[in-house]
Amino acid sequence: MALDEHEELIRSTMAELTTNFGAATPIDDTLASVTAAAVHLISGVDCADVLLIKDGEYQSTAATSEVAPTVDAAQRCTGEGPCLDASGPAVMIRCDDISEDSRWPHFAPAALAAGVHSVMSFQLYNHAADTGALNLFGYHPRRFNAESEAIGAMLATHAATALIAANRQHQFESALASRDVIGQAKGIIMERLGLDAVRAFEFLARMSQNSNTPVAVIAQEIAERSGHKYR
Repeated sequence: MALDEHEELIRSTMAELTTNFGAATPIDDTLASVTAAAVHLISGVDCADVLLIKDGEYQSTAATSEVAPTVDAAQRCTGEGPCLDASGPAVMIRCDDISEDSRWPHFAPAALAAGVHSVMSFQLYNHAADTGALNLFGYHPRRFNAESEAIGAMLATHAATALIAANRQHQFESALASRDVIGQAKGIIMERLGLDAVRAFEFLARMSQNSNTPVAVIAQEIAERSGHKYR
């Protein structure tokens, strides 16, 4: 492919990803578009996925082949690897030849057995025990260069932005649900105990404090026990 054609392909792919993001595409579809674009655009990348780690649980998503989850599983089992390093202070890890790299002595044999000889991992986010990385795997050594890193970083930015937006949307929806069920519980208390809205909420707050249980959970239990199961 000519240089101008490759540059145009990069521009058009990035534009398409941006359009999909603006159209509120489901997060799984967005991540799948990112990993597919990585394989399509970056020379030397043969498969890709996004690894999400939440409370010690590993989830390989948007994988372009079965090899990527296999490599992720090797990192989970050995407790070491490029995407785990990318979830720490280093936001990008590049390895041009796993067979000659001494950073991951336990992970390297498993990666080589899966057919992976090179890798780039880009940190997507790192918050407490929750981390995420875009992982790009190559079946041959020494195929990556500065352009590979630049394109990978742009794709990682798309993935990170989409994940952050999806998380905020989930938090917003959860907050709305909590508000609704608390309002329902307040109404039940007002009706049953003859309290006004302020005293009904104070009653909920005391129950929460005495039992060390979040107000939303107390409200859910009141609604369900009163036959008004909240959905």
